[in-house]
Amino acid sequence: MNSLKIKILGLIALIMCGVIGLITWKNINTQHDMLTKVAEQSGRLVSETIHNSINSHMKNGEQDKVQEIFAKIGENSSIASIKIFDESGRILASANKDDINRLINISDLLAYRSGRTSYPDVVDGHKRYKTLIPFENSSECSSCHDPEQKVLGILSLQLSLQDAEILQTSSRNTTLLTAIAAIGLLVIVITTFILFYVDAPIRQIITAMERVEEGEFDQAAIQINSSEEMAELGNKFNVMVDHLKTLVENTILHECELAVSREQLAHQGELQSMNITVEERLKEIEYLNISLEERIEEIEEANYKIADLASDLEYKNKSLEMTVSRLSALNKMGVALNSTLDLEGLFETMIRRAIEAVGAEIGYILLYDFEHGTLKVGSAVGLFDLVNRETRLPLRPGGVTYWVIQKRQPLLIEKTENNREFSPISSLGYTRETLICSPLIVKDEIIGTITLANKRDRSTFNEQDLELLTTIAAQASVAIKNVHLYEDQQTTYLNTMQALVSAVEASDPYTCGHSERVTRYAQILGRQLNLSSDAFKRLERAAILHDIGKIGIDAAVLNKEGVLSTSDIDILQHHPLIGTKILEPISFLGTVRQIIVQHHERYDGTGYPFRVKGDDILLEARIIAVVDTYDAMTSDRPYRKALSHEITLAEIQRCSGTQFDPYVADAMLTLCQNGQWPL
Repeated sequence: MNSLKIKILGLIALIMCGVIGLITWKNINTQHDMLTKVAEQSGRLVSETIHNSINSHMKNGEQDKVQEIFAKIGENSSIASIKIFDESGRILASANKDDINRLINISDLLAYRSGRTSYPDVVDGHKRYKTLIPFENSSECSSCHDPEQKVLGILSLQLSLQDAEILQTSSRNTTLLTAIAAIGLLVIVITTFILFYVDAPIRQIITAMERVEEGEFDQAAIQINSSEEMAELGNKFNVMVDHLKTLVENTILHECELAVSREQLAHQGELQSMNITVEERLKEIEYLNISLEERIEEIEEANYKIADLASDLEYKNKSLEMTVSRLSALNKMGVALNSTLDLEGLFETMIRRAIEAVGAEIGYILLYDFEHGTLKVGSAVGLFDLVNRETRLPLRPGGVTYWVIQKRQPLLIEKTENNREFSPISSLGYTRETLICSPLIVKDEIIGTITLANKRDRSTFNEQDLELLTTIAAQASVAIKNVHLYEDQQTTYLNTMQALVSAVEASDPYTCGHSERVTRYAQILGRQLNLSSDAFKRLERAAILHDIGKIGIDAAVLNKEGVLSTSDIDILQHHPLIGTKILEPISFLGTVRQIIVQHHERYDGTGYPFRVKGDDILLEARIIAVVDTYDAMTSDRPYRKALSHEITLAEIQRCSGTQFDPYVADAMLTLCQNGQWPL
């Protein structure tokens, strides 16, 4: 019974019952008043009509007509009674002859004497409306009556209101039924309205609130279209739910953070307890020795100091984070630079690490050619197709690189638009907004510069960025020096090995210069086959050293003019394995050793020493197999003269697919057909 819906409906029903009851009561009273007024007017009219008719007959001496009139009137059911009585109350004439000479009702006589000529009354439980009209004496009547008598009689007419009462009762009942029906209809309509436009949205909101209580925020959204007000309420509720969801999530997050903080604080141990105890004792001493005002001032001063310390600490933390980040970048840079001995890879790693460390968009390394006074791109990131490794630029005064090389100092340009010394358009074709550049110095000699331009976050470079780049350049200089040392070491090894090969070939006039020619042929064929730079370098080294294993072969076998015996051939076929043994201590020639050991393998798998076949043979070994055969056939040997170029090509074509890789053989034949093969 505590439902708002029932309360609203009950209140509306009570109000409607009161209003309609009041209207009904007013209507019934109005009907009663109208009935009374109509009865009064009707009684007056009928009475005057009868009065005039009787008066007319009396003047004409037709007293008998009076009784006839009364008899006819008495037959009318709407007239309860009609009488004439004198001032003493005696009935002179009546529609009911039994009433003649009787006394009139005392209330009627008193009404007449009090001057009331029309009034309602109740007779035998029935409503009547009585009208009293006196017959006044006139000159025409003096002959029959005493002239001194002013009133000859009083006409008393009683109208029956029974039919009117029935009609009024019927009307009242109809009104009541209509009111009840109206109340019922209104209650139904209002109930329906409340259920659809109020109760249903409220229930929808309650359901959504229950989901909110259960934490189902995503399913708590509602959509109410019953009215603009309810739609606005629904929208406000959805906004409230979103805010509540955010608050709950933030609260949970804060509680988690608080729990972590509490857990961290819980492990402070006895030291924290001792500190707290000491602080409490100090506070007690302070409270005993210092007034409240001084204490407040001290606390305020402490707060200011804490705020200053917090600000200073925040700044130092940021500086520390930046320093750690830069040290981490330098450490990664050092590891990356020391992990490669390839100069191109070194430049690529250095420029990418530098861009990552300072957040630049563009970075490149320019190598300085002192002899020609030009700059070559060592590596570039962010310049797209503007440059490549073959791009060469003249070193001209007025440029950033020229300034850095001449001054041998790093350069910072925070905003090129504010710097009139340097153009915002680089000679590499891009627009530079902010820039840092540092020289690359190896053994006190500038070999180039490293440049970073335009930050990704659109800020400008600063002194810290320049310092970091300078440190990177210093690290890179050490790494470049190591690469040069490594390359010098490789060159020394290769020169030593080549000297050994030349010494072996010099002892045999038939093979003198063989390795150089094989190397030259291999280079031509390697370019025709578009070998990568690494593969081309391996091919060159393997070609110059492919017969180094002949150092371990008896010179008598090598220079034998007659037909080689089976044992001689077996000894000679060991020279690839001997070559790999000789080169085994040289770690950077690992793949080269494999090429050398395979350069006498056949494409069909019948070669030596391991009978490798097809694509299992390294491509560089397949190339050396073709050019080695070509030089051997076109050179004099102890057991025969040199064969012609044409016969040699025919033999290579014949053995394509068996001894030689057809892909390599076809490439060589194509070069020969195009006149690109040296004769």
